[in-house]
Amino acid sequence: MRYPGREIAAALGDAVPCDHARQTLAETYVQRAAGRVPGRPWRVLDLGCGPGDSVDLFRARDPEVQWVGLDIAGSREVLSRTRTDARFEQFDGVTIPFADDSFDLVYCKQVLEHVHRPAALIAEVARVLAPQGSFAGSTSQMEPFHSQSTFGYTPGGLRSLLNDAGLQLVELRPGIDAITLIARRLAPQGSARVDRLWGRWWGRRSPLNGVLDAYGAARGMDARALNATKLLFCGQLAFEARPMAATPEPQRRP
Repeated sequence: MRYPGREIAAALGDAVPCDHARQTLAETYVQRAAGRVPGRPWRVLDLGCGPGDSVDLFRARDPEVQWVGLDIAGSREVLSRTRTDARFEQFDGVTIPFADDSFDLVYCKQVLEHVHRPAALIAEVARVLAPQGSFAGSTSQMEPFHSQSTFGYTPGGLRSLLNDAGLQLVELRPGIDAITLIARRLAPQGSARVDRLWGRWWGRRSPLNGVLDAYGAARGMDARALNATKLLFCGQLAFEARPMAATPEPQRRP
């Protein structure tokens, strides 16, 4: 069958899921307990943690989680932080100040699009991940400029960055669609009512994704074909990557 996302499906192979084609948030990987190893504490780094509110999600999933929030100093989100019930650290935006194999999950929600040196940072993520750990979260593909954003990532581009760091993309799922994000930027900014109106599309199927579901049903597309097609048009991508089984030994830092 010829369908719009067939090139993505061919390029990404098994990283395009075949179980369902629902719109996905980074929080899915918290609920799934990505990287968690039975019998030992779940060690989590929230990379670009901002106010640090993700700690509540992790503690709800595992009250004993060893959660650390990491962000650059002086960002708007960091300056808004008021909580003191978790561990927070600062860094320079590249060098993660922890030893090798320190974390089972590096969680990164809508942060990579703001990073100035993504290749260097993702190499650091690979260094601090445990061998069976996960790097998971979400990032922007076709989202308008916001909060000094620097990059948008196509499915192939994100996979290449991960591969270069010794990480394998194990799944890529569609988030909110690009047209909805563009329309949101055209709406009046700073209005609580407008924020509520547009904010609902993160927690439920966004308009273009709904249209694509109908298109997929009419064409008889399976979940994998529909996922690949949604990835073509999505504004945000949800991802999980893991260390490759056989990669050159990275330079170690004590």
